[in-house]
Amino acid sequence: MIVTRADLEASLAELRPQIPEPRAGLFGPRSTAWRIGGDVAVFLGGGRAALLQLAHPMVAHAIAQHSHTRADVAGRFQRTFRHVFAMVFGDLDDAFAAARRVHAIHTTIHGEIPEAVGGWPAGAPYHANDADALRWVHATLVDTTLVVREQLDGPLPEALKDDYVVEMNRFAALFGIPHALRPRSHREHAAYMRDMIASDRIAVAPCARDMARFLIGRGGARQPPLGRITEAVTAELLPARLAAAFELRAAPRRSRLGLAAFGRLHRRVPEAVRGIPARSEAQRRLAGLPPSRLDVWAERRLFGLARRATGDDGACRR
Repeated sequence: MIVTRADLEASLAELRPQIPEPRAGLFGPRSTAWRIGGDVAVFLGGGRAALLQLAHPMVAHAIAQHSHTRADVAGRFQRTFRHVFAMVFGDLDDAFAAARRVHAIHTTIHGEIPEAVGGWPAGAPYHANDADALRWVHATLVDTTLVVREQLDGPLPEALKDDYVVEMNRFAALFGIPHALRPRSHREHAAYMRDMIASDRIAVAPCARDMARFLIGRGGARQPPLGRITEAVTAELLPARLAAAFELRAAPRRSRLGLAAFGRLHRRVPEAVRGIPARSEAQRRLAGLPPSRLDVWAERRLFGLARRATGDDGACRR
């Protein structure tokens, strides 16, 4: 099923009356989504989420054939997260506007998978607004946030994970993902992830492996130090078969020790300090305060880390 503009508008119209405070946006400051997903620590899972998405051949070929990711890896990362931040932390009109922009971009992205990969035959069509592909991308973001939080903080209560998964269905609605494809519990979400990862629907195509090398800074003559760290952490967080398929170089003991040390440090930092700048900006907006220069600086530094990891000097722009 391809999500049409009419499907998207119906989804947004259904969602609007479910939001008690449109000024606070899709979730608001008391939500589980802001609490769990509004922490800079979730960026530790950026490589995991990106590679899980690339492991879906429809997603990989859509990006490979319609994006300048290799020329501007960090730039694409930044543009993607600006849309996500508008959806998650903006007011409801900002979230809906971002949803419409993303859908319009996706409308132009379609083609064929050129070679057989996994269970996909050569010539299989893809479309960026395919509902099943959108479901997979959405699920990887939800799953990665939970994996990172449990890696740093230990096991989360099942009720909390249920709340997060169900709340994030509002985010799914911004892409027009049908109700039948939205999980009703964490157990249902986890079963979907297990089934997909074990299936031949998830398979690393050559173009996905090639793009992964650029994401971890192995696209040039010399991998940056932060790229090596990103590669090791991503290998630790990914399912083993996919880490192997992407040919990631793991450092299990160092990665686990590093993540454990980061988790201890992270828990000592006040929540207000470790928040994503977009969340802080949203909190200031709701308090009637102007944007903070510190938030702007912190966001610039955050995206700068992506450039350092990939070795992208910013010379190329889409």
